[in-house]
Amino acid sequence: MAVTRSQNSGSSPEATQNSREDSGDTTLTSEEKRILKVVFISLLIDLLAFTVILPLLPSILDYYGSKEDGLYRSLKDSVSSFRELVGAPDTPRWNSVLFGGLIGSLFSLLQFVASPVIGATSDVYGRKPLLILTMVGVAVSYAIWAVSRNFGLFVIARIVGGISKGNISLTTAVVADVLPPHRRGKGMAVIGIAFSIGFVFGPLVGAVFSRWAREQQGEFYVLPALFALILATIDVVYVAAVFKESLPEHRRAKSISSGWQNTSYLINPVSLFKFSSVSKLTTKDLSEVRKLGLVYFLYLFLYSGLEFTLTFLTHNRLNYDSMQQGKMFFFIGTIMASVQGGYVRRVSAGKEIQIALQGILFLIPAFILMAFAHTALWIYTALALFSFASATVVPCLTTVVSMYGGDDQKGTIMGIFRALGALARALGPFFSSAVYWSCGSHICYIVGGVMLVIPYFLLKTKGVKTVKTS
Repeated sequence: MAVTRSQNSGSSPEATQNSREDSGDTTLTSEEKRILKVVFISLLIDLLAFTVILPLLPSILDYYGSKEDGLYRSLKDSVSSFRELVGAPDTPRWNSVLFGGLIGSLFSLLQFVASPVIGATSDVYGRKPLLILTMVGVAVSYAIWAVSRNFGLFVIARIVGGISKGNISLTTAVVADVLPPHRRGKGMAVIGIAFSIGFVFGPLVGAVFSRWAREQQGEFYVLPALFALILATIDVVYVAAVFKESLPEHRRAKSISSGWQNTSYLINPVSLFKFSSVSKLTTKDLSEVRKLGLVYFLYLFLYSGLEFTLTFLTHNRLNYDSMQQGKMFFFIGTIMASVQGGYVRRVSAGKEIQIALQGILFLIPAFILMAFAHTALWIYTALALFSFASATVVPCLTTVVSMYGGDDQKGTIMGIFRALGALARALGPFFSSAVYWSCGSHICYIVGGVMLVIPYFLLKTKGVKTVKTS
């Protein structure tokens, strides 16, 4: 099944002409390589800073718990009620995992609200100002974390970080700005590689801080927070100095009202699923984008649930500790980087849907194997299939959705798409952990595998046009 965009709805004649002149040539130009290099380095720095906190989260929660913080106690009671509802055991380990899931879901929900607004605003004012603004917000969140002597300040830091984390959707809009459709998949693969490397090495740095933290008394989190702040500051300076605006003024939305349409469209979940703030698509194109958004949401909803409950599964069945689980995620990241660098970047234009379908098909047996795996061999076999899906589905779906809309609405479309993924990541872990503890791991993964058939057939039966390369 091929991907198309017969016409660039709302795009300028100049942009269309440039696309025609580039038609058929899949080799990146020197300017395209330069911009992708900037995007890659910026994202890698950002993700290294972002992922440092992940291994530290249990220790951070224990620290605030020991201070008898009022807000912490209130949230802990909520988590305890959820734990009792789903039947999870009352142990410090699982309480920390569930509490960490709550913090992660808060972060994702804030991204869900902020991403479409940031994307739409960038359609009006350009990508660079919004990139710098969001990155400064992320740096501020690390600064607040460094001085968070109570749990309330830590939550404020996560709120500021979640609202500011719009640079991911902005970088996909940048790729859509500078690359013609038949070369866009290579750009999305570069973003995927940055994610893979960041999520491999960032947690390893965090694990080092985590081991060090066990030997410390008092505010051990200050040093890793300052480390993240330094990286974020370097990122801001780097983008300000090196990044060249990818959306010229003549290709932007004319005003806030034309970029945002109606503010409620950008924060109302129903309107987001309908892509209501995107006004220049044909009826057919809008229908296709909506289906892509639904597929993306359903896939990530199920995927993030498996990802979250892996911690439960490997500890319960194989007695894995944090270090062994760190090695497991290193294995996943290594395969992802290899697949994205050696396979996804070479996917021909028009093959993205086919590769995304392959990825979903690989994830179905990964779920089933996880349901019955009781040895490291079978767990790692399932993880290899899981890693292939991780490396292919999201980059390919992102490439496809970037084909739609004119230059003045790319940010809006990519922001909404990113927001739907954030909503899925906010809800998926709680749904899966509820099924895991209420019905057992076998039911959890079998149900997950069966439900993946829904996004698979939605995508397979979707009529998508073909990118014309000749």
